[in-house]
Amino acid sequence: MAQERIRVEVVDGIAHVTLDRPDKMNSLDLPMLQALASVPEQLARDRSIRVVILRGEGRAFCTGLDFAGAKLSGLAGVRNFGKLPWQKTNLFQQACWAWRELPVPVIAALHGHCYGGGLQVALAADFRITTPDCKLSIMEAKWGLIPDMTGAVTLRELLPMDVAKRLTMTAEVFSGTDALGYGLVTSVADDPVAAAQDLAAQLAERSPDALAATKKLFHSTWTSSAHWTFWVESLLQLRLLRGVNHRLARAAGRDGKPAWGPRSVG
Repeated sequence: MAQERIRVEVVDGIAHVTLDRPDKMNSLDLPMLQALASVPEQLARDRSIRVVILRGEGRAFCTGLDFAGAKLSGLAGVRNFGKLPWQKTNLFQQACWAWRELPVPVIAALHGHCYGGGLQVALAADFRITTPDCKLSIMEAKWGLIPDMTGAVTLRELLPMDVAKRLTMTAEVFSGTDALGYGLVTSVADDPVAAAQDLAAQLAERSPDALAATKKLFHSTWTSSAHWTFWVESLLQLRLLRGVNHRLARAAGRDGKPAWGPRSVG
């Protein structure tokens, strides 16, 4: 699967997605943003994919927006940054949110630098594994801006408001170890790609339908009322109970390892 700025390789149901602009530390120009927004849709069409590992080539995961290359001015800026009232996302937001909506688990492996828009891409993943010395920052305040690539949603799910305000207002640069203390990342590892592969292998042992339904359940109900949450979980469970992969699990028994079929949820 080829896409400018991004490489995709699928091995044993695990999609290895690599941001591939190492000479610019994977900063977000227009082709990178377009690729980030479109690749998840391509991955979703392949129902044999079980997990995605998202990483950056070279010295950094992503150093954030390339102001010159992102074409923020003129007609292109209006087209890419603006949106109609009924649209949920513009291109910049979809470059992050598409990974959130992908119905398979996404693991971001962070190293080097993860700044601004790059951090917002990582926050849209389900899990983040970072090196201890990776440098992270909600860096938009450095340019007199606010996070506008879905960070307002993903940050509030992970941080108390006062911590989110402080990190956003100050544009403080903090380490991967600090990020773990804040709750912004899932774990710290000297080799985050290897750790991501270990987690991906664990996830791939489970039903792809249950993984997709879990992601849908939590994302659609995390801030909802108990009444709505119970309704959604019942609907999703009913769908799983009627699915092929649940029947395969029942047939395999408690200690068996089912040969899961393709994902049918999402």
